[in-house]
Amino acid sequence: MMSSLIFRKCVHFPKQFYYRKYHCKKLLNDNKYIDVPLNRQPLRFSFGLLAKFADGSCTANLGDTSVLVTAVSKAKNSVASFVPLLVDYRQKASAAGRIPTNHLRREIGVTEQEILTSRVIDRSIRPLFPKGFGFETQLSCNLLAVDGIYDPDVVSINAASAALALSDIPWNGPIGAVRVGLVDGKIIINPTRKELSQSCLNLVVAATGHNQVVMLEASANNILQQDFIEALKEEPSAEIMDSTKLLLKVKIEEILTNYSLNKISRGIEIDVVKQETVEKLKENYPDCDTALLYESANIVVKDIFRNLIMETRKRCDGRDLQDLRDISCDVNLYKPLHGSAVFQRGQTQVFCTVSFDSLDAAYKADSISVLTGGIEEKKFMVHYEFPPYATNDIGRSGSFGRRELGHGALVEKSLRPVVPSDFPLTVKLTSEVFESNGSSSMASVCGGSMALMDAGVSICAPVAGIAMGLISVPNLKRPYEIEDYRILTDILGLEDYLGDMDFKIAGSEKSISALQLDVKVPGVPLQVIKDAIEQGIEGKDKILNIMNEVIYNPENRKIIGQYQKNLKFLYTNFHVFLELGDLTLKK
Repeated sequence: MMSSLIFRKCVHFPKQFYYRKYHCKKLLNDNKYIDVPLNRQPLRFSFGLLAKFADGSCTANLGDTSVLVTAVSKAKNSVASFVPLLVDYRQKASAAGRIPTNHLRREIGVTEQEILTSRVIDRSIRPLFPKGFGFETQLSCNLLAVDGIYDPDVVSINAASAALALSDIPWNGPIGAVRVGLVDGKIIINPTRKELSQSCLNLVVAATGHNQVVMLEASANNILQQDFIEALKEEPSAEIMDSTKLLLKVKIEEILTNYSLNKISRGIEIDVVKQETVEKLKENYPDCDTALLYESANIVVKDIFRNLIMETRKRCDGRDLQDLRDISCDVNLYKPLHGSAVFQRGQTQVFCTVSFDSLDAAYKADSISVLTGGIEEKKFMVHYEFPPYATNDIGRSGSFGRRELGHGALVEKSLRPVVPSDFPLTVKLTSEVFESNGSSSMASVCGGSMALMDAGVSICAPVAGIAMGLISVPNLKRPYEIEDYRILTDILGLEDYLGDMDFKIAGSEKSISALQLDVKVPGVPLQVIKDAIEQGIEGKDKILNIMNEVIYNPENRKIIGQYQKNLKFLYTNFHVFLELGDLTLKK
C-alpha cells in the first residue's frame, strides 16, 4: 500500500489509473461480484470476501473452477533495473478433492504445471507496470476448486488482473485473457477440456482494453499458417541525461556500427565506455548516486541502439532487418547415442540428444495436474539445460528453474505435433545450450527436430523455430499506439534485451506448431503481430532449407534396427533368459 503513495510522489501516473480505481470501487459499492459473459459460461469476479488484508484480492469462478488471487506490494524500493514481481501459482490436491500421493500426504514442492502457469500469468501482467516502478510485488494465485471442465490458467490471468486493478498498486491495466480453440474449422472461445482435446489449436491471448496484445501463447497440431493468422523509480534528471548523451553518443555509435565485434567483445567495449562516462559524470555531479549515473548511461545506450536501427535499418552485427545469422548444423555425432545433432546459429549453439526407453518409462502426471490441463502420460518429453558457461558466467550447474522449465515446455509444444502418437517407445529429447546469444529455445527446436530424425523417429515433417524482435516508436499523443516500427528477424541477445518484443515462432514448412509472445511495452497492435508472423514464416522456411540439406544427406543416414522383437521359447528353457529368483513366469 505504501509503495503506491511513495511511487506517485516520484512519478506522474496516467489519469486513466485514477479513473480505473474510482470506477472499480464504485462497482464494488453496488455489488460484491461482477459477471462477464464468456461464451456459454459467465466468468464471475467476487470481491471483498476473502483475504481482505491483501492490497487487492479477487476470486474468479468459471463453472465450478475457482481461483483466489491476492496482490501485495511493499514500501521498500528495490535497486533492481527490472520490476521485482513474483507470481506464485499453486494447485493443491484438495482443490480436486484428492489426497497427495507422497508418503507424507502433504503438498510438497512445486510441480512443472504450477511453474508454467506462473510464467504465463507473469508474462501477461509484467509489461503494464509503469516505468520506474521498483517496489517488491507478489501475486499469490491459489486454486480453490477445479471441476475438470475448464482449465484454471486463463481464469487465473483474469483474476490477477482484477486483483491488481482493485489494489492501489500502480499498474496500467486491466487486461483480459481468453483461450481460443479450432474444431472442424470453427473457432471456439473458451473451449471446455473435452472440446480442447478435439481442437487443433490451443491459443491463449491477453490484451488491454485498447486491443493491444501483451501476451500470446499457442500450441497447434500443424495448423495451416494462413488459418493461424486469421485466428488471431526515480529517474535521472534532464541535465544529467544531456551530459550523458554528449559523452556517450559518438563512442557508442562507433561500437554499434563496428560489425566485426561479437557478443563478448561488443559487451566489453560498451561496459568500458559506460564506466569512463560514469567517472566523468561523477566529477561534474559529485552528489549524485552512482547507480543513478549508470542508469542514465544505460538509457542513453538503449536510445542510441534503437535509433540506429530505426534510421539506418541496419543492426549491430551488420545484418538487414530480415537477414538470418550464419547457420551450421550436423547430425549423428556420437555412435553410442540413439540420435544426436548440433545446431549453431550465430553465437547460439545447442547440442541435442535423443534417448529411447520402454513405454513403462513414460512420464505420468499427478492427478491434480491432469485435472488442471496437464497431459496424463507423456511418451515424448523434452529437457532443456542452460549451464552458466553458455553466457561466460559462473554459477550452479545441474539445477533447473522456471526459465529452464518454460523453455523446455515451449520446445516440447513445438515438436510434439510431429512425433507419431503410436511410436512404440518412450522418447526423451535433451537440449543442452553450449553458447547463447539469443533464442536458444528456438535453436533447440531446430536441433531437436534433427536429432529426432537422426534417431529414426518418423516425424511428420522437420520443424524449425525463429525469434522475432521489435523496435518501436510510440505515439506521443496516444501512448497506447505505435507511430513507427521495425520488425527484426532472428534476434540477438542484445536486441532482445533492448527491444520491445520477443516473439517465438515454430513450425514445419506448411504449418505452425507453437507461438510465444513476450512484450516490454504496454501492448502491441494486432497488425504488428501479423506482420511479424509473416516475416517469421519467411525466415523459418529459409532455416528449414538449410536443415534439410543436412538431414537428407545420404552420408548422414543411419541404419535403424528393430525397436522390439517377440521371442517364443519353451517354458522349461526360461533359465536361458532369467536367473532363479528374478521373475516368476506364468504358463
